[in-house]
Amino acid sequence: MGTIISLNISEKKGVNKIPVKQIELLVDHGIKGDAHAGDWHRQVSLLAEESIDIMRAKGLELDPGAFAENITTKGIKLAELPIGTLLTAGETELEVTQIGKKCHQGCAIFKQVGDCIMPREGIFAKVITPGTLHAGEPISIKKA
Repeated sequence: MGTIISLNISEKKGVNKIPVKQIELLVDHGIKGDAHAGDWHRQVSLLAEESIDIMRAKGLELDPGAFAENITTKGIKLAELPIGTLLTAGETELEVTQIGKKCHQGCAIFKQVGDCIMPREGIFAKVITPGTLHAGEPISIKKA
């Protein structure tokens, strides 16, 4: 079992995500009010605090959401989960649909230290069961 450290959204693409206390997950959409939501396989992005710590060790000061992840977790090795894994938090359920992604033309973090963790360890999911998530609540693997 893990913990949701931070929930992060942006109203426009290309701007930093900001932490919020709660988010509403919608089926066939993702996070209500987030610019990256839509009816596709990458409705919600997740990144583990442990992955962010790898980049902090390179001398960067990074807050949750710095990698444009919607959900920052602690205690689950997200990048090791197989596609199809179900994650539950509160009343919601997410299905892992993609591990990593192609980096877009070298983000600001990559330009600073020559590396970025999101393309390797960030994961994406679609909403299976809708509901509201709160920062600080538990998140767990239902089925791997």
